[in-house]
Amino acid sequence: MGPSYEPMGGPEAATCNSLLEWVNAVRAPDEAPALHHRLLLDELSAISRGDIDRLMVLMPPGSAKSTYGSVLFPPWWFVEHPRSAVIATSHTASLAHHFSRKVRDLISEHADLLGFGLANGVRAVDQWRTTQRGEYFAIGVRGSVIGRRADLILIDDPISGQADVDSVMQRDRLWNWYRFELATRLKPRGRIVLIMCRWHQDDLVARLLAQNRDEWRVISLPALAEPDDPIGRAEGAPLWPEWQDAVALSRYRATVGEWAWKSQYQQSPQPAGSRMFDIKCIDVVDEPPPVVGRVVRAWDLAATDANEGNDPDWTVGVKMARDESGRFVVLDMVRVRRNPAGVEDTITEAARIDGRSVVIGLPQDPGGAGKQQVSYLTRALAGYHVVSSTETGPKDTRARPLASQVGHHNVLMVRANWNHPLFEELGDFPSGHKDDQVDAMSRAFLMLTDGGASPRIISGSILQR
Repeated sequence: MGPSYEPMGGPEAATCNSLLEWVNAVRAPDEAPALHHRLLLDELSAISRGDIDRLMVLMPPGSAKSTYGSVLFPPWWFVEHPRSAVIATSHTASLAHHFSRKVRDLISEHADLLGFGLANGVRAVDQWRTTQRGEYFAIGVRGSVIGRRADLILIDDPISGQADVDSVMQRDRLWNWYRFELATRLKPRGRIVLIMCRWHQDDLVARLLAQNRDEWRVISLPALAEPDDPIGRAEGAPLWPEWQDAVALSRYRATVGEWAWKSQYQQSPQPAGSRMFDIKCIDVVDEPPPVVGRVVRAWDLAATDANEGNDPDWTVGVKMARDESGRFVVLDMVRVRRNPAGVEDTITEAARIDGRSVVIGLPQDPGGAGKQQVSYLTRALAGYHVVSSTETGPKDTRARPLASQVGHHNVLMVRANWNHPLFEELGDFPSGHKDDQVDAMSRAFLMLTDGGASPRIISGSILQR
């Protein structure tokens, strides 16, 4: 926390007495600030008063953090600091200009509430002035700020996408621009507000906190509440259920993948070393190469229909073989969410399409129910080659031999619409939300490498010894 100091000026003819009152005056009745917005307004008020001088606001996409921090806050800042200068920056000049235009329009429309308006002659989208000699300058990240000075620096979404943080060079460029150009423009007793979601363990937030953690007031709100939530949510509760409830967030989670979810939505980026599968080492081919030896279809079983409000596991069947050079080829993927009868239909239909030469691998859960399920499915697959075995040990241990082959460029897959979900799950494993495809693929890999017991034929089917 920075030192406390007197505001640079004060309200003159404004009819609103607080930032919250200003926000409520210009927002529609059905747009009242949610709980996390009120926390943000409290912190921005502390910045304006000078109680703190460095604020980080870390919230997920869709939380309206920019609306409150970059659009609604600057007009109030000029109420309390009428002759101050603001530098507002975003990842591109177009986004910075977008925020600038909205702030400028708010001041023009509500001059009676604020006690000031826009000065004549200086109203460009990238720079404008108020009638009380306040100055606002909007610029994209790494743009030139030479010759500018600021009492307040607003940094909103300085990262445009994953490519900005996957590259060490890009991370260094942003960091050096902040240190050597932007931050040097701050006047004595000036203040900085950084608004963003997390992207990487070495993003701008990480570097600022590593440099001086005690300097920053950090407000970090994940999409789904974690223990000791700053606004008192129960663990797992959505941040803004009126806008994005648990079902909507679940869809986002499935779309972006667990890796991006933990960074951008939960504000908890994971280390790159935690990824077991180096998915860039997997080649995708348009046509399957000639295969030798056995072809297998290994299953990971679930038995729950998907419906609104739930997120069940998938039943997955991975078809794999080896090519002439010994590489492992993922030939096909079946992935469904169905009830027990639907799962049986899916497995038997896949067997019919694959043909009797393809070996079918089934997992057997411990206990009598697991044995009964395998026995039932084996009877339904009479005439096909069926292998069953009990899975033992942690999932990541079972997947590690396959991950090693991936890392050595010994795994490829046929191009199909199931590629993307598989890449997402492999890339997130073992910390991902789902692991059904990995489990099935690990089973197929072990079947192809004789990782289990040798089967024997009983009544036209193959069972484990």
